[in-house]
Amino acid sequence: MLKNPEDRRARRTRRLLKESLLEMMKQKRFSEISVRDVTDSADMNRTTFYLHYTDTTQLLQSMEEDLLTEAQMLVNAHIQETVADGSLRPVFEPILDFVVEHREVCTILFENNEVSQFAEHLQQLIHRNGTEVIRAWFQPMDDQQLSYLLRFITYGLIGLIREWFQKNMDLPKEELLVTAEFLVDGATSRLLKDA
Repeated sequence: MLKNPEDRRARRTRRLLKESLLEMMKQKRFSEISVRDVTDSADMNRTTFYLHYTDTTQLLQSMEEDLLTEAQMLVNAHIQETVADGSLRPVFEPILDFVVEHREVCTILFENNEVSQFAEHLQQLIHRNGTEVIRAWFQPMDDQQLSYLLRFITYGLIGLIREWFQKNMDLPKEELLVTAEFLVDGATSRLLKDA
């Protein structure tokens, strides 16, 4: 059965609009970008834009949601292996590869944190999934202590990735993975081993 050409066309239009917004965000601040800027860059009219999005903010949110949905799918595919191995690596490595593959968009979203909630939503994704992992490794434990620990770990991991990008990924990926694992294992073990 053939897929609906309308669906294919709509997906292509949304992809082009997102790519155009991303290009515009390289050139100027998000608050300075108009719908006309995006549609001119995508070579389409504003009516087409409004068939899909109400404004540039909704377009930006859609771009973030696409990335976060894909990241969650990766976590879902690897979280049981992480729990079983007692190691961060099975889930962190594919997420790191994903972020590297989408480095340009992630960097732009991180740099536009005043309008993009990407870093905060990524933190929530890690926190939500990390709760399951840490509960499996160290039960039972204090919920308040767990919340503080996960906040520390999630911002730490995001900070490592941002720093790595800012330094043009000068550290080999394997060293970054080992560093992340060492920091997470160290913080978690020291705080929760005897909890």
